[in-house]
Amino acid sequence: MTVNLEVAEGVGTLRLNRPPMNALDVATQDRLKELAEEATRRDDVRAVVIYGGERVFAAGADIKEMQNMDHTAMVLRARALQDSFTAVARIPKPVVAAITGYALGGGCELALCADYRIAAENAKLGQPEILLGLIPGAGGTQRLPRLVGPSKAKDLIFTGRQVRADEALAIGLVDRVVPAAEVYEQAHAWAAKLALGPAIALRAAKESVDTGLETDIDTGLAVERNWFAGLFATEDRETGMRSFVEDGPGKAKFR
Repeated sequence: MTVNLEVAEGVGTLRLNRPPMNALDVATQDRLKELAEEATRRDDVRAVVIYGGERVFAAGADIKEMQNMDHTAMVLRARALQDSFTAVARIPKPVVAAITGYALGGGCELALCADYRIAAENAKLGQPEILLGLIPGAGGTQRLPRLVGPSKAKDLIFTGRQVRADEALAIGLVDRVVPAAEVYEQAHAWAAKLALGPAIALRAAKESVDTGLETDIDTGLAVERNWFAGLFATEDRETGMRSFVEDGPGKAKFR
């Protein structure tokens, strides 16, 4: 399989496995959607790591495959392409991208679907579609400016240039830069820690932030308000408050 879902300690790793560069062909896109939806459903998956292996995250779309597609074929395919990435973005659990090597084009767009991004010191990221006479088609023109701001996003999209990990960190494209050998370990540790947290509250936090970014503040505040009140009906809220009163902050053990 070109993508696998491996589960351990409450963490599901979506592992791209299409050597040598994890090119995101149609089969890989469809498999990614299938496994993202599985990770969403599974109760034993409480957080997710997206990982391409020790050498490369994903170097983009399969250009040879796309070269043979005409306008009609892409009209039929473009929605499915976006849907595969949106399935990852909408996993209602914490998601971290562990970025090694190249994350270009669709690879960068996949990383943008995560909540947090940890990159290797030698990683390179970018949206080079313009160099093919195209624009990003898997969410890059929408998720990138929401993350780094419109002017920085336009610079990357207009020029197609690649950015190294240090610049990616400076502009907010990644959140942490670590030695290449530690990328997966640190990403898994981030996910494993959150996997022990209150699952419904984490879902509420993610949905509130993501919805707020896509709408006006009044609608966002309404989403926050409804989730905030609703969490008072959960066992985790009872556990967290009881633990705080009896044992002090940060010691609750959630189910």
